[in-house]
Amino acid sequence: MAIPISACIRSLADELGLSGEERAQLLPSGKQPVFANRVHWAKFHLGKAGLVEATRRGHFKITPRGLALLDEGPDLINIRLLGRFPEFRAFREHVAPSDVLEGIVDPSAEPDAATATPEERIEAASEELEAALRADLLERVVAATPQFFEALVVDLMIAMGYGGSRRDAGKRLGRSGDGGLDGLINEDVLGLDSIYLQAKRYSPGNVVGVEKVREFAGALVERGASKGVFVTTSHFASGAKSLAERIPQRLVLIDGEQLSRLLVQHGVGVRAVRTVEIKRLDPDYFIEDETP
Repeated sequence: MAIPISACIRSLADELGLSGEERAQLLPSGKQPVFANRVHWAKFHLGKAGLVEATRRGHFKITPRGLALLDEGPDLINIRLLGRFPEFRAFREHVAPSDVLEGIVDPSAEPDAATATPEERIEAASEELEAALRADLLERVVAATPQFFEALVVDLMIAMGYGGSRRDAGKRLGRSGDGGLDGLINEDVLGLDSIYLQAKRYSPGNVVGVEKVREFAGALVERGASKGVFVTTSHFASGAKSLAERIPQRLVLIDGEQLSRLLVQHGVGVRAVRTVEIKRLDPDYFIEDETP
């Protein structure tokens, strides 16, 4: 049975006997309660280990793997225990380079055995925050309508600089008679150089096969187009990638992982909530003037 994350937070707070003051204590940013933030992170890490899964926005349920783990009766579920699962290890290794991860997120390391510098720990934390953001982005995009996804892809292309700064540089197609094409970017004012877009909003388990890419390539040929970008929230089959490399048209494939990175990088669907400024000592300030 799926439950909303808000209900989980209340239930856990009740189970732990937290006072109203403890429940209301905010993070230094003042944006979210500390306890709610920790529950969200716990749910995120459990999901990366395959112990829980999202059912719809804001709701999740335990998986068969999660039930099997509970049957073992573990005393504590922490990073070390989650490291038993290959999906979680792969996620943590992908978050930051191994030299940064050593002593920080290595499931076999004790929390007090960290050997990384403060700058390395900040970098690792930043990478993990971004990984969580990318996961939330994809989850939200998959839950949106196809029309919203098509518009998002057009917005991303413009944010990346295609079409320049003109307000009418891009438009969503996605109507009957458009040959299955979902968007268009005009790289010049007269529309002499155009990029056609295809946007497929699939759940992560669905793979975009070679036939979909072949259909898109055929639509480009019908339009006399030489450039196309195929974007999906899932990933492409190896045959689809090979086809994109062989056809005469310049065809770029963007999968869900790359899409989420580009959205964050170019500020589409995200916004900054806090900036951490790191200062260093200025040795020049302490040079005394020796002029008599």
